[in-house]
Amino acid sequence: MTASDTHRTIEAVWRIEAARLIAGLAGMTRDVGLAEELAQDALVAALEQWPESGVPRNPGAWLMTVSKRRAIDLFRRNERLQHNLNELGHRLDTQEELPEIDEIEDDLLRLVFTACHPELSVEARVALTLRVLGGLTTDEIARAFLVPEPTVAQRIVRAKRTLADKKVPFEVPQGAELAGRLSSVLEVIYLVFNEGYSATAGDDWMRPGLCEDALRLGRVLAGLMPKEAEVHGLVALMEIQASRSAARVGPSGEPILLLEQNRARWDRLLISRGLAALDRAESLGDAPGPYTLQAAIAACHARAVDPLDTDWVRIAGLYEALAKMSRSPVVELNRAVALSMAYGPAVGLELLDQIVDEPSLKGYHLLPSVRGDLLFKLGRREEARAEFGRAAGMTRNARERALLEERAASC
Repeated sequence: MTASDTHRTIEAVWRIEAARLIAGLAGMTRDVGLAEELAQDALVAALEQWPESGVPRNPGAWLMTVSKRRAIDLFRRNERLQHNLNELGHRLDTQEELPEIDEIEDDLLRLVFTACHPELSVEARVALTLRVLGGLTTDEIARAFLVPEPTVAQRIVRAKRTLADKKVPFEVPQGAELAGRLSSVLEVIYLVFNEGYSATAGDDWMRPGLCEDALRLGRVLAGLMPKEAEVHGLVALMEIQASRSAARVGPSGEPILLLEQNRARWDRLLISRGLAALDRAESLGDAPGPYTLQAAIAACHARAVDPLDTDWVRIAGLYEALAKMSRSPVVELNRAVALSMAYGPAVGLELLDQIVDEPSLKGYHLLPSVRGDLLFKLGRREEARAEFGRAAGMTRNARERALLEERAASC
């Protein structure tokens, strides 16, 4: 195996093992920041040694062993932490192989909730989650979100410092606290997915790598929390949305809107996985939560082989249920689209005009975009052109701006 082959192997191993490695170390040290540093030390050791010695038979166990030995050395050197040495040293010295699978999964779940702790800003939660659970480097996170690498590095450092300063416990919340904390975890995963699915800035309409990272995190969480309906609801939503990826972009990278996509290019395997996850979510919950409702909406599109077969009346009803639950202007915007498809553009425009002055939508480019579409269908071309032009001026995504400018010109 050449050196370059070995380095590619190490990258693949790191992607697979990083989250479990950091989770196991955090469970031992009760410090996420320290755990991540120890794991990085093991990665550096692998990069130095494996090209010469070869990839070990159990690379995950090798990384864990090196990390534990580094931890022991660190605690022995640090006199301030001497009181931890006996207990920690015993735990680490007596485990030359990876901990039991159940123990790792418990630590992994604790790491998920710690990285997404509400004490951290949303940006910090996203960066830390991608770093310690997704196995992404600081540079990869920065490139994915089109922000400077020092900004991402600073967010991660501050996040780990905040967790330490606030003495955030390394644990899974229990009882009444669980629902709120789980909501924070799901929010982070879906934020990552959405940034990959419809990039808010830059030259590309999609960043598939982020979608894949979010899907992987969602699937892991579903395995760790099999009885939580909303976890399966989120996975169902992401699977079905991801199934359209190949059809959402044209030959030159231009966006293709949902109703204009070639549905033969939709990934039927992802759709079947999504529908199965939706069935699981609906079987576990008495009343569907917001992610399960959104997955049910996505399923209506997935089941329609032809756009004309789409059950828009059901979609409008699902959006109504979602609106009652979330009280979100964005949901109302989507409900207006569904109503226009089910009952005509005038009905959708009537609802849209009720939220047109909503402060939270002031800079949201999809509001004038949708309004332009409804006005166009009603034959009000000049008003539609103005709305498409306004939307084009709001978006920070170059591909989307070009599409909106083209629609304005067509008016």
